[in-house]
Amino acid sequence: MRAAETAPPPPMRLRELVFGAACAAAVRAAARLGVADALGDAPMAVEDLATTVKAEPKPLRRLLRALSCYGVFAEQADGTFAHTDMSRLLREDDPHSLRDIALWCTEPWTWDAWPRLDEAVRSGKNVVEDLYGKEFFPYLNEDAPESADVFNRAMTTSSEQSARDVAALLDLSGAKSVADIGGGQGHVVACLLDKYPVMQGSLLDLPRVVENALPRLREGGDLADRARIVPGDVRDAVPVETDVYIIKNILEWDDESTARTLRNVTRAGGPGARVVVIENLVDDTPSMRFSTAMDLLLLLNVGGAKHTTDSMRSRLTGAGLVIDDVQPVNPYLHAFDCHVPG
Repeated sequence: MRAAETAPPPPMRLRELVFGAACAAAVRAAARLGVADALGDAPMAVEDLATTVKAEPKPLRRLLRALSCYGVFAEQADGTFAHTDMSRLLREDDPHSLRDIALWCTEPWTWDAWPRLDEAVRSGKNVVEDLYGKEFFPYLNEDAPESADVFNRAMTTSSEQSARDVAALLDLSGAKSVADIGGGQGHVVACLLDKYPVMQGSLLDLPRVVENALPRLREGGDLADRARIVPGDVRDAVPVETDVYIIKNILEWDDESTARTLRNVTRAGGPGARVVVIENLVDDTPSMRFSTAMDLLLLLNVGGAKHTTDSMRSRLTGAGLVIDDVQPVNPYLHAFDCHVPG
């Protein structure tokens, strides 16, 4: 297996890299076919898998063999295929499933945008507006509803998985209230309300987003009496006064939008308010291949960027915040624990 071999020589490695699209496409194909869901705990013959996923056996074998080179599925000596730790992450029922995230990162619009990366690097601007005649999210919601659904599922998956890590990390024992700013469906605030049974929580995001807030937070939900749902754009205003503000994975727009959001939070919280900013960092060694790729994708679709540790510090101090601590949440996220000075 490749893992046990020495690194390939540069010409071989470069050839592998320029065929990276084939690897991404193979993961997408396996996810759309449902191969990981069809494969059980025991190895299966390709013919049986092909019947289950309604595919032709010979091309399916070629797909699985290509994926097995990267540790996604494993080809056995008798020609059957078995799960690996990575292939199980493509199962819909896996508690750590990355199926929807894999689909989101390989949606049709990405194949239109990646070949124009050189244009984005030259101009510093996104390419989506030239491709589709409108900004990315209007395009997604108006012209690509299936892709928008994939995006929503992927963000839900990501939020569910990271919210537990955020709640486990943060000590809010001295606070009476917390707000999740740009918090999507409210996974972070829900986890924090579970951890602190007398705490009050607020969720602020765009109206179309909070319409789909977790049922637990809405009327009739078990957290509804301690939760407030606030529709609005955090770049315009933050109409929530609370002890702790959580800002997770939203400071990836242009610099002006990021600055406005941070100013709005500090203004709303006032002196003494705690602000915890949680982001992927492009200089975080364990996750650099992933975070730098996402950074380039942000350049392509919205003209945004992931942060380095220094650029995040600069944005936070520029907004008047004092940084008290920086610590990892999980292998992909870091928390910048700050306060608004008196």
